[in-house]
Amino acid sequence: MTGIDGLLRTLTPQVLGILVRRNGDFGRCEDAVQEALADAARAWPHELPEQPLGWLTTVAQRRYIDQLRSDAARERRERALADAAPRDALLAPPPDAEPVRDDLLELLFLCCHPALPPSAQLALTLRAVAGLSTAEIAAAFLVPEKTMGQRISRAKQRLRDVGARFELPPDPPVAVVLHVLYLLFNEGYSASAGEDLRRTDLTAEAVRLTRELHSRLPGSGEAAGLLALMLLTEARGAARVDRDGALVPLPEQDRSLWDGAAIAEATALVTDSLATHPVGPYQVQAAIAAVHAEAASAEETDWPQILALYDVLERLAPSAVTALNRAVALGEVHGPRAGLAALAELEDGVLARHHRLHAVRAHLLERAGEHAAASAAFREAARLAGSVPEQRFLAMRAARGGDRGSDPAHHQQRHIIARGPGPEHARHHP
Repeated sequence: MTGIDGLLRTLTPQVLGILVRRNGDFGRCEDAVQEALADAARAWPHELPEQPLGWLTTVAQRRYIDQLRSDAARERRERALADAAPRDALLAPPPDAEPVRDDLLELLFLCCHPALPPSAQLALTLRAVAGLSTAEIAAAFLVPEKTMGQRISRAKQRLRDVGARFELPPDPPVAVVLHVLYLLFNEGYSASAGEDLRRTDLTAEAVRLTRELHSRLPGSGEAAGLLALMLLTEARGAARVDRDGALVPLPEQDRSLWDGAAIAEATALVTDSLATHPVGPYQVQAAIAAVHAEAASAEETDWPQILALYDVLERLAPSAVTALNRAVALGEVHGPRAGLAALAELEDGVLARHHRLHAVRAHLLERAGEHAAASAAFREAARLAGSVPEQRFLAMRAARGGDRGSDPAHHQQRHIIARGPGPEHARHHP
């Protein structure tokens, strides 16, 4: 991502929040911001404005007004706007003329409006708050780009139809918002496709928003659990790739590179949350990540405790993906044959064509001494993987006949993004 691309991605939700707060029409405001982004992409490489946020906000507001003026059916609304404010107001005052405020959380709840189906809530938030392109969101949800574009357009129209307001609702859909933040972090931590393994702009934004949500909803144990899970996962980020950018499996990572402060903060969060709130799936996932973080080496990992936690998670949020993760832990505790037996129950289900299932099978076959079968499974996993770093890693394992150090946590700590909401459709982090 270039410097300008990164800047635009960072500014997009800020500008959209300003426009929606000012004008109250999410659909048109989002369209106007997209047009302003196109203008900026053409102009900024030649001359970057001194105030990028003000430039982008002003252009987006003008684009918004252009939409009103070009739509004869909306002419009355334009006149009402003109009558309600001085003429200069239509040309958008610079942002520093307004009190500085962060609109992202309100924008997040607007995207998760209860009038939208869960799939639309997720897609719209990933576009509006995270700044992902339609193509990136389509890849994450495993659907064609055209289908995702239609889904996003319908969602914006639905918000317009129900008169959705830009404010924190009295009974916010916290579970949906948490899940969206979960997906946002996952897409940043392990990109679903492309050359880059990580997108730190997305993980940083996910952590920031989750901190804000946790501070505003201190009574939510799951908000604390999700924040802890993100911090524990991101703490390993510096050790995940070598100097050549190749993926480093968890057992081979230099644990001295892990962020001890983040681990300590997260461990305290999840410990307090489990002690003072009802147990939820994010808290359990954070507890699993904490067990990995507490181990001084891969050999010292407390797999029986991890298996017990997956048993709890399976009761709280049963899914094919939870069962897949549990199969790895089962293989570590009771041997690879036990893990393979559990895996066999999943091979005709929703994960049958996903690379994660084949990678887990390859890992278990390798531990069972079936190296030829393990290599074949690694090749199939590499063929199905969307991420280039993962493709290379899995292909290397296949070429080496499975002789590289095993990587149980790399497989058991990830979920996949699929259609619809709920824990079975999110990815754990490697």
